[in-house]
Order: sequence, then structure tokens, then C-alpha cells
Amino acid sequence: MAKKKKIIIIEAQRIFRLNKHGMDFVALEVIRALQKLDTFNHYIIAVGPGEDHCLEGSANFEIRVLESSNYFIWEQILLPKLIKNSNADLLHCTSNTAPLRLSVPLVLTLHDIIFMEKKIGSNSSMYQNLGRLYRRWVVPRVLKSVHTVITVSKFEQKNIETAFPKLQNNITTVYNGVSSRFRPLDLELASQFSKLEKGTFWLLLGNTDPKKNLRNTLMAYAFYLDRSTHRKKLLLADLDHTYLAKLLKELDLLAIKDFILVEEYIAHDQLVEVYNGAFAFLYPSIRESFGLPLLEAMACGTPVVTSNTSAIPEVADDSVVYIDPTDIKSISEGMLKLENDPHLYNEISIKGLARSKAFNWEHTGKQTLAIYEGVYL
Repeated sequence: MAKKKKIIIIEAQRIFRLNKHGMDFVALEVIRALQKLDTFNHYIIAVGPGEDHCLEGSANFEIRVLESSNYFIWEQILLPKLIKNSNADLLHCTSNTAPLRLSVPLVLTLHDIIFMEKKIGSNSSMYQNLGRLYRRWVVPRVLKSVHTVITVSKFEQKNIETAFPKLQNNITTVYNGVSSRFRPLDLELASQFSKLEKGTFWLLLGNTDPKKNLRNTLMAYAFYLDRSTHRKKLLLADLDHTYLAKLLKELDLLAIKDFILVEEYIAHDQLVEVYNGAFAFLYPSIRESFGLPLLEAMACGTPVVTSNTSAIPEVADDSVVYIDPTDIKSISEGMLKLENDPHLYNEISIKGLARSKAFNWEHTGKQTLAIYEGVYL
């Protein structure tokens, strides 16, 4: 009997927005991998409105823009309508949440269940708080009828199984990959960063999410400056100047302001140059379900100082310098250890580069396609 084509809808609501973040890039890379791997089934990629048309359609991949900026309406009304009108066979939601009422099997990528856990700190924006409440309301209901849950690490799989024991036979880990664009480059930094000489700065992607541990890291950086003979600058991305000034004043750290360079947003295609230009990458996050930025830095041959918590050791193995993210002294000592030991620096660079090669989007795509096919076995 001939194999029947399936109509598969992939939710990728945010991939067309300009300022993309982790889950957006994961969805985009998985779709690109599937586009190369599967020329048989028909795919509809459901996206929200946006200016960055970063994905092109192909013979069996069509892009459908659902015109609403309201996430609830987009997900709970427009997406189910698309499923009905297109006679879809399967829906894959890529970013933790999904429609509550579905007439087709659901594959859900549940990156983490941080929203079900006790909050880390209290410095969240209203947008973050509303998103957290929405996920706490939607996800437990969706999980009652989900066909398969994909998560991104064994660490997170165990967390989800503990919180939702009935999912134990319906959940699998599929690791993220790292784009081949992230590689060692022998280039000068782009004009935007020309004031920085290669190897003269630490890189920190430090937004306001408390789990990113910005407060402890700034205090650790001040501790580092007091003890370093090199006193490398800190390039701080994904933060605005006003917020930083307020935070430095609150922490009584205005004395280190001249050592910090702020970029409110670094485009993803520029990150390759910035990783390559950095002396090392700081990733002292308190809680990660995977940790894609540390893998990107490692793929560029840039040494990483990172946390010994959550999924990070699962991804990084022995290819980084580990610190305790809750201990300011531990963070600064990790920085000084890397800075003062050239042998260690080269070893970590080589190990990180090798470790990053274990993760690629083609493999992620193959595993995802196998999950789709398994729905109808």
C-alpha cells in the first residue's frame, strides 16, 4: 500500500519578528532542517506578522501568516481555524503552548517548565509575568491530550516527568543543534564593534530575566576587576543603558561603569563575529533547559565560563570552566582562572570546539521527522 502524504502544520508564531530569541531560532532551524529532509509530506508553517522574512517557502513547504499580534487570539482561535480549513493531519507547536481544543494529534516542544516552578527573583516585566500566567494556565490542560512531548535535555525531561508523571511514555529528548554559521573566524569585528580589539573583552548576554543572574555577575565582575592584571572590558548584550545605570547604582557599582559596553540587541548574524572577538563568553545562568548560546560560543572556539547547574553540564560536558552561579567569588575566580592560565585557555577552546560538533540541526530534524512518522504507525 502506498504511503499517504500528510499535511503537517508547524506553529512558528514568532520567527518573523526582528528581535528573535532562543525558542524562535530553534523553531526556525528545525523547520529549515525538515525542509531539506522531507520532500514528501506537505507542510504549512504558521507564523505571525513580522518584518524579518527569514524563511522561504518551497514545493511542499508553504508559509501562512496569521494576521494577529494578540498571542491568545493567534494561538487559540486563528491556529485551530487554519487546522480545520487545511484538513491537517498533525500539529507541531514549537514554543511550550498550544491550542486547548484540537481535532488532530499534537506534538508539543516543551522547552522547559520554569513557569511551573518557584520564581527566581522578582525582577520580571509585566510582559514576562503575563506570559508566565498564560503558560501556567494553558500547558497543564494541553498536556492531558498531547500525543508526544519533545523536550531539549534529559535534565528537563526528568523535571517534566516529575511534574506530570502521566507523560512518562509520551515524552522524548531531542537535543538542539548549532548552526554551521557559528565557527572560528579570522576577521576583524564589524564597524559597530570596532572600538573593541579582539580578545580584549568578556561577552555576557544578560537580559533582565532573573535566571540569567545579571546581579551576581556584575558583582563578580567588580570582584574580578579588583584582582585582574588585565582588567578586560565587559560587553553586555540584550540590555538597555537606563536599566544598567539603575542597577549599577542600586548595587553600588557605579565605579565599574566605564568598563562596561552595552548593546541593547545584537543581531543573530552578528553574534558569530562577536563570539569570535570575545576573550571568553560568560554564561552564569541559574537555570537552563539547554543553553544554546554556550554551544554557539563553543562552536566559534571561544572559551566559556558557565554554571554547574541544570542542563548546562549535560550540554557542555568537560569543555568549559564551571562556576557556582550563586557564589560571586566563584564566578570571579572562574574568570581569573581562565585569564591567568594560557594552557587551560587553549585546552577549553579546543575541547569546546570538538564538543559543539556533537550537536547539529540535521540530526535534530531527523529525530523530529521520525516523531511525526511515529504518530501514524
